Amino acid sequence: MEEALADLERIQTRILQRISDLELSYLPQHFSHSVSISAADNSTTEDRLSAVLRANGVKDFSFKRVPSDYYAWTLEARRDVLGAASIHHLCKSIVLVNTQAPSNITDCSDRNNSKYYVVVVQYTARFNAETVKNFLYAINDGKISKKKFNMRLAPEETSAKLTGFEHNGVTCIGMKTDIPVILDEAIVKLIPDFFWLGGGEIDLKLGIRTSEFIDFVKPFIINCSGS
Repeated sequence: MEEALADLERIQTRILQRISDLELSYLPQHFSHSVSISAADNSTTEDRLSAVLRANGVKDFSFKRVPSDYYAWTLEARRDVLGAASIHHLCKSIVLVNTQAPSNITDCSDRNNSKYYVVVVQYTARFNAETVKNFLYAINDGKISKKKFNMRLAPEETSAKLTGFEHNGVTCIGMKTDIPVILDEAIVKLIPDFFWLGGGEIDLKLGIRTSEFIDFVKPFIINCSGS
């Protein structure tokens, strides 16, 4: 009887040790704000987007993985884990839909009058859709009524279908659809000129040299935000 109990205790001890080892390996990735998973942990998305960037002459970029609770952190904590120059260097890509576009405008074939646009703005800025509306009206030489421009955030399922990326993972690199990109002027003025945005997966972020981003993506650059 005593021998059986001793065997049982040894089994329980081994099980508890294995549980402890698993917890220790899990916690740094998911709960430490100071840990960034190296880009050496290759993923299909990272490999694909890296290939797209290199093929288009972009050399100064970096991918970093972040813990799963990244979006619950303060901007300061996100800045630190990415090694960004400031919280103002943290940006996001949002997909807009023109809800008042004429019935014949259903895709992104006309860069100046597209059904959809991707706007890249800072997390610290307040996006102003009215400035985008005015810009689109102007580049169409006023030939299209302002009433035909009403830019709104596209539904998540629409964004995912168009870009191939899910919420909080959207990036304007390697999208399924060639959606015209609008880059907020404030990002162009950042010093140093290296900013961070989504990297195609929720826990994957992309840092890129602003000048190289502009040369590759060729975005419209307009002032479309306020602080």
